[in-house]
This record gives sequence, structure tokens and C-alpha cells, in this order.
Amino acid sequence: MVSTLSPIAAVLIGWAFVALIMGALWLLQMRTGDAGIVDVAWSAFLGLLAIFYAVTVSGPMPRAALVGVLAAIWSFRLAIYLLKDRIIGKEEDGRYQQIRESQGSRIQTFFFFFFQAQGLLDVILSLPMLVAIINPRPELGPFDFAAIAIWLVSVVGESIADRQLARFRANPDNKGKVCQSGLWRYSRHPNYFFEWLHWWTYVLFAIGGSYWWLSLLGPALMLFFILKVTGIPPTEARAIQSRGDAYRAYQRTTSTFVPWFPKRDET
Repeated sequence: MVSTLSPIAAVLIGWAFVALIMGALWLLQMRTGDAGIVDVAWSAFLGLLAIFYAVTVSGPMPRAALVGVLAAIWSFRLAIYLLKDRIIGKEEDGRYQQIRESQGSRIQTFFFFFFQAQGLLDVILSLPMLVAIINPRPELGPFDFAAIAIWLVSVVGESIADRQLARFRANPDNKGKVCQSGLWRYSRHPNYFFEWLHWWTYVLFAIGGSYWWLSLLGPALMLFFILKVTGIPPTEARAIQSRGDAYRAYQRTTSTFVPWFPKRDET
């Protein structure tokens, strides 16, 4: 592969591109009244950045190509799912409706900085992919094959979880009920678990490089956001509002994050 950009230059150019498009999407949500498009963009940009790095930054083949392709497949699958699940033919996600109510007249200023923050998070989370791409190890080894295996398990697992939940929601008889079938019997958030597992792919691809430790940003940041910020806390709060005691019983018997055998409800 011909080197055309330094890693730092690639990151800065990628950041400028993401910031520009996030600005355009902020203007779009002003017209549509739906800020959920930021979730789709957040997912898609990670794949685009990985492809950009793989093409423009020097890295040994075939690892560089593998990282770009695998990251893009994961990213675009998630983006398409979110587009169908939250945007097309749907009202704005409840999280953003609550933000509109709480921010009042300041909402557009808030959303502008929120969209830009999501873009910056994309750039930060793309660093594990970049570190994996520039890993100087010339040949694929055990860590690379383990990375491919982790990627396969995580993408298949997340896809199955998403499909099972979508099928459950599509049945009108399940309105107000809690999905406890398939993977959802063993974890209240199997989709989040497999999404987090996916980030270990780049840790394994990066091992052997000078800056491999930067790849730990992926699983560390995703675990923090899933467990403490934008993942499980608001999701469960809305589930309790809409499903009440049924969801509380689900919480008592089912693992929060890591899939595990359900417990007996002692209440």
C-alpha cells in the first residue's frame, strides 16, 4: 500500500469531514424534527473512517484491508438497522423527545454541540481501528485469527439479538410485554453485549504494534457509555415506564449485560 498520509493527518482530515457532515445533519434535524439521525450517522462514520484509514495510511496487507472491511461491515449493518428501526416511518426516539422538553428554547444550540460531540466520539473510537491498521507485524498470526473469530461472534450475535427483538415487537400481541425469548432470555441487553465484544477485535489486531494500548479505548469507552450513560440506564428507565412490574420482574431474574442463565424470581 502506498503511504499518502501520516496517521495524525488522517485523523485530522477524518475529524474535519465528520464535523462538516454532522453540521449538515444538525440542519436536517431542524427541518425534520428528528434528532435520531445522529445515531445512524455515528454508526456509519466509524466504518467510513476505518475505510479511509485503510486506504490512505500505510499498513501491512492484508491486516489493513481486513480491519477496514470488517469495521465497515459492522458499522454499516448497525447503521442500516438503526435507520429502519428508529427513523423510517417512526416518531423521534423518546430520548430526544425528553431532551427537547428539558432544553426548551436552547434545544438547537444543545443539539449542535451534541452532534459535534458525537462526531468527536467517532474520531476517538476510530483510533483503535487506525492502530490496528498500522500494526507493523507483516504476517497474520494467532492474534489476527482470534480477532476475526471475535468479530464473527459479535456481529452474528448482535444481528440475531436485533432480529429477535424486531420480530417480538412486530407482533401486536406482544404490546406492553417484555421480550424474554432467544438471547433476551439470558441478557436484558444482548445487543449491547455483542456490540461491546466487537471492540475487542481491534485490540487483538493491534497487539504487536507500538501503540496497541490505544486500542483499549474501544472496549473501555463503550463499556462506560453502555453501562453508565447512553445505553442501559435510559433504556431501562423507559422500559419500566412502559412495562412496569413486568420489566421489574425481568430485572430480578435476568443478567443485565453478560448473557447468563436466568435466576428464579423469589418475590
